[in-house]
Amino acid sequence: MNAATTPLHPYDTLTPEVMLDAVETRGYRCTGAFLALNSYENRVYRIDTEDQGPLAAKFYRPGRWSNDAILEEHRFAAQLTEHEIPVVAPGNYKGDTLFEFKGFRFALFPWQPGRSPELNSSDDRALLGRYLGRLHTLGRSEPFRHRPTLDIDSFGYRAVKVLQDSPFIPEHLRTPFNTLTDILLQGIESIFAATDTVDVQRLHGDCHLSNILWTDTGPHIVDLDDCRMGPAIQDIWMLLSGDREDMEQQLADVLEGYTQFSELNPAELALIEPLRTLRLLHYNAWLAQRWDDPAFPRNFPWFDSVRYWEEQILSLREQQALLQEPPLRWQK
Repeated sequence: MNAATTPLHPYDTLTPEVMLDAVETRGYRCTGAFLALNSYENRVYRIDTEDQGPLAAKFYRPGRWSNDAILEEHRFAAQLTEHEIPVVAPGNYKGDTLFEFKGFRFALFPWQPGRSPELNSSDDRALLGRYLGRLHTLGRSEPFRHRPTLDIDSFGYRAVKVLQDSPFIPEHLRTPFNTLTDILLQGIESIFAATDTVDVQRLHGDCHLSNILWTDTGPHIVDLDDCRMGPAIQDIWMLLSGDREDMEQQLADVLEGYTQFSELNPAELALIEPLRTLRLLHYNAWLAQRWDDPAFPRNFPWFDSVRYWEEQILSLREQQALLQEPPLRWQK
């Protein structure tokens, strides 16, 4: 197939002209200056305007979310900001937050400067915990109706099926991968079944450090694109890193702040490693499903290498061992 007949990816038509024209339909005058931000699922740009300064324009991936699901994200963000929880919510233009231009749905957000947090101090971890506690208290006030739930089926079984059907896993690693994922999913099923007292609620859903901007006044939480229903610990475990002792100290610091505003069911601690395992599977399935988007082979060139999949098998074996260990202790 030659270049003239190669089908375009939907984002190929999101040219700078289309992007800037879309923003100007909302009453802004663009200077022409823009910068692509670190986003792959959607396309997000800093766009400079003459009258309002910079703003962030988010162009949603075609076909991923329904309008109802996107608007539910926007309403959740608006509720959080109304309660003075530092989340960056989309701007409102004549009562609307979701717009469309030349086939692209988009939203405009105020520009939020900040730096990536390091969370090196107990005080910083407790401060972030307080905001997460407030976020979760509001999150429990009502459910999502149009957004999914984080569960073993969607993040586990479906993810494994995507990978099994893909060409990425080298042939000599397919049997180890299939055997290992069967064992992992059975173990995760058992752990979830033993924690049947855990409730689900509205979450940020993807609360890692890259989705937190730190300023002189503290954290600002960004990118609710993956918000969904799930256990509260999902928004906490991704803040933990290092060995077991380090993670237990970090967990204690976060929960010291968190529990000032929200309760955490201690049974949820048993879900940390299962959720970490599900995220690992889901992440690889996400890359496989997005490989037709030219941005993915360009930014993740290692994904189809033998070495990467050998490392993934090792990571999954490490998770198998971690699933057998006792949960992290909550040092109150």
